[in-house]
Amino acid sequence: MAQPAHALVIGGGIGGLTAAAALHQGGWDVTVLERAPALEPVGAAISLAPNALRALDVLGLGDEIRDLAAWQGDGGLRTPGGRWLSRSDAEAAAARFGGPLVLLPRATLLDRLAALLPPGAVRTAADATLTDPGDATRPARVRCGAEELEAGLVVGADGVNSRVRRLLFPAHPGPVYAGFTTWRVLIPVPGAQFASHETWGRGRIWGTHPLKDGRVYAYAAATAPAGEHAPDDERAELRRRFGDWHDPVPAVIAAARPEDVLHHDVHHLAEPLPAHHCGRVALLGDAAHAMPPTLGQGGNQAIEDAVVLGLTARPGQGTSVPDHLAAYTAARLPRTTAIARRAVGVARLNMAGSRTAVVARNTAIALVSKAGPALFLRGFDGIADWRPPYASGKAPAGNR
Repeated sequence: MAQPAHALVIGGGIGGLTAAAALHQGGWDVTVLERAPALEPVGAAISLAPNALRALDVLGLGDEIRDLAAWQGDGGLRTPGGRWLSRSDAEAAAARFGGPLVLLPRATLLDRLAALLPPGAVRTAADATLTDPGDATRPARVRCGAEELEAGLVVGADGVNSRVRRLLFPAHPGPVYAGFTTWRVLIPVPGAQFASHETWGRGRIWGTHPLKDGRVYAYAAATAPAGEHAPDDERAELRRRFGDWHDPVPAVIAAARPEDVLHHDVHHLAEPLPAHHCGRVALLGDAAHAMPPTLGQGGNQAIEDAVVLGLTARPGQGTSVPDHLAAYTAARLPRTTAIARRAVGVARLNMAGSRTAVVARNTAIALVSKAGPALFLRGFDGIADWRPPYASGKAPAGNR
């Protein structure tokens, strides 16, 4: 029997809103169910690589985001004492991958994605639970408060601790602690003048980047036991761990208030899922393939997922939704699994804790940097050069 062309998206983060916009443009009647009382960004800012920007181009949003964001790339990698290990080149990166790497506040991206949806499409304070994934002959079902909702398609975009994933794949072990914790701030830093940089120490990293609106985005990570918190406040913890690093790190810490500092442990899916769908339900973003942030691809891959899903699962094509979602899994699972594994490998490198490993790492980086930026950029080949499948009505062809 015919099923309603109604899609429910569980989760109103970047991946969920991108999926809602892509499905809406593809002909679905979409409702986003967000558990929080308002659409609030998790994290301070997001770096978008050319692969994600090209995905946003499919929605007609790419150029607007490029205009709102700051280009990244001119800067490099440093030691805690300030020595440059390598220098990066924004123009070289843009030439290699067909576009810039940009940075903007997550709140800005959420706002622009939400604007692509019709009024009333986003319901906040909506605690949704998947109760039946459905199949080719019956709709999926979701409980939201006292309501029982039916849908032709459900998207689980509910993050690393996804309840949708647990229902679909109860035997999967779920997320594991990556071994390090992170801090993020997005603040004005009066008088700060610096080049974008990431600094690698022993079991610690720091990054500082200017935004187009004049604020500074900084992030830090350090190996630590899971669940550990500062005895006083997280700004004081940053001062203890990074206060003697090169400028502008101390100035950024000094400019932050305790309430400005976001602190989160990093968890990832060490074991890939067997599929990114079951029945009429698709998983995307961290719900499907949570990865360490070391490649800056978590949000980018969620955006890719969402756009590929929108291009693959279109109503009224004469093929069942489960078949469309099988094509979605075929397109996304190999790619995201490979990128997640690469992110884990980079985490082992930049969070190295022994003095010997750090010396060897820094020496190798300095030697490679003498060959120019091309060698470093090769690490993003196959990631940043991805292009979305534009042909509507056809299953996307793998990674290309």
